[in-house]
Amino acid sequence: MNLSSELLNNIIDVTSKSAVACYSFIGKNEKILADKASTDIMRKELNKLDINGEVVIGEGELDEAPMLYIGEKLGTGNGPNIDIAVDPVEGTNFVAKNLPGAMSVLAMAEKGNLFNAPETYMEKIAVSNDVPKEAVDLDFSVEKNINNLSEALNKKTNEITVCLLDRPRHDRIIKSLNKLNVNIKFISDGDVSGALLVTDKNYGVDMFMGIGGGPEGVIAAAALDAENCKFQGRFLFKTDRDIIRAKKMGIRDLTKKYDIHEIIKGESIFCATGITNSDFMKGIQRKNEKYITETIYTHKKSKLALVKKEISLT
Repeated sequence: MNLSSELLNNIIDVTSKSAVACYSFIGKNEKILADKASTDIMRKELNKLDINGEVVIGEGELDEAPMLYIGEKLGTGNGPNIDIAVDPVEGTNFVAKNLPGAMSVLAMAEKGNLFNAPETYMEKIAVSNDVPKEAVDLDFSVEKNINNLSEALNKKTNEITVCLLDRPRHDRIIKSLNKLNVNIKFISDGDVSGALLVTDKNYGVDMFMGIGGGPEGVIAAAALDAENCKFQGRFLFKTDRDIIRAKKMGIRDLTKKYDIHEIIKGESIFCATGITNSDFMKGIQRKNEKYITETIYTHKKSKLALVKKEISLT
């Protein structure tokens, strides 16, 4: 099945309107209200599309509505069977505090081609398509990954930049990177956008690594796949509840290392609309009675592209 250009344009509209919906909450310390406003609009707009969609990456289970929950059916039902991954507001804290990096995110693929990820942590590593796929691996030590990356990119270790979430759980990684004199780009939230930094050398990031959200890992993989980047992920299950949920989703090997082509199969679409400014795009701008949005998207086998739109919500 080919995901049509018409569907792509419709999805860009969805994330654009979802982003604009939380505009009035930027800097107001109301992250829950911002997320709800964005989620409500995303649901409303997705239900207008001629697709038979199902959320496989969402914000919770059925009893946690009004969030877009795993298993929720979306669309008119008159169209292709589609798996949907949603994150109406990636970086709710960024919206609440008017900090850079908040965006509204959506990914789609043909039914069965988007990994159904449990809402748990994932160990991740990502590099650009300039790096041989065998050079880095989750099973390698930090030192081996950095030395292999240094050789592959013909850079000294002090010329390499690694992006990771600024969390205490990364203290061991940070200590190893500092020992190797590697540059570190810390992010406080939003590890979808963090992973995307490896897609273009202009962003100045050579590797993304560390532990973040599993659902966010799948969403990021949809964009990285279109850029022929390398991504690996391994879910981390800390509680019996996590393990039970994973098994219900069909995950049998709880320690399995997933390659990007096991996470994203076939054709896919990824869209992210800026809410606040980021490395990739400008945040929402108000002009008279309309809002100007910027959206980056990938349509598998195509490059990252930027689209500007004027949105008027009534």
